[in-house]
Amino acid sequence: MQTLIEANNLSKKYGNKTVIDNLSFKVNKGEVYAFVGPNGAGKTTVIRLLSGLAFPTKGEVKLFGEDVNSNPALRQKMGAVVEAPAAFYPYLTGEGNLNLHAKLAGNVNSERIAEVLEMMELSYAKDQKVSTYSLGMRQRLGVAAAVLTKPDILILDEPASGMDPLSLHLVHSVLQAAAKNGAAVLLSTHHLDEVVTYCSRVAILEEGKLIDEVNLLDRRQRYRAKVSDPSKAEAVLSNQDFVRHVKQRGDEVIFLLSKREELQNVTAAFFKNNIGLYELTPDTFNLKAYYREQIHTAASQEAKL
Repeated sequence: MQTLIEANNLSKKYGNKTVIDNLSFKVNKGEVYAFVGPNGAGKTTVIRLLSGLAFPTKGEVKLFGEDVNSNPALRQKMGAVVEAPAAFYPYLTGEGNLNLHAKLAGNVNSERIAEVLEMMELSYAKDQKVSTYSLGMRQRLGVAAAVLTKPDILILDEPASGMDPLSLHLVHSVLQAAAKNGAAVLLSTHHLDEVVTYCSRVAILEEGKLIDEVNLLDRRQRYRAKVSDPSKAEAVLSNQDFVRHVKQRGDEVIFLLSKREELQNVTAAFFKNNIGLYELTPDTFNLKAYYREQIHTAASQEAKL
């Protein structure tokens, strides 16, 4: 899988204060990668380092496998919203601001401008001055500007801050679509319930350090089955090629599939081995609880030092 965004041993200091501490991560083509963490954890600083608004004290940022600070032209293939809401000329209309973005980017026609306005449900307000826009509308216009050129890399800092639930779903749908079309999408967010449904991986930051990285793709392929004989069910599933991991938990078995389509083979295996199946549901990952636990653990360890 092609890596489009990469940070190696990235650190950033402002005076004597370390804001980012030896951070390394990768975002691949077609992935949505999210940074989560408390205020002051360093999420916005990471995005500023990636987008060229700040430079690392040490370490490197690579886009498309090249050091971006040695080759700034690489950022021409990037769309970004940093420290949202995005800045626009308040005396211009929404469409007028996007026209200006299009001229600066080059090779963007009027049809594409109309397309992104429709995508972000702003067509009705295209002739209104941005000064009259609500916070949510300006946020959506910022995302429209970021995806205007169909960039290979999309970086957004809290793109859905201040949005109503419908607008929030809209933005997340656009990010999913960008990744599906091959972009590498990186965002910072506080909306844990939403990102767990579509992000590939989530990085948890605390005081500029990466304290954990969670593979959400694996979590979404995990299921639990309430069965008549959990021990036998565990033994049966452990011998199936399509089951990557299985464990017993009370009167249930928890298992991880190689792919979702194999779920029908689980029920067939139970039937073949005379195991009664009473309930079969996704084993939903609680990112909020996991996040709180990781932050609490990190804080406790820091207090002991």
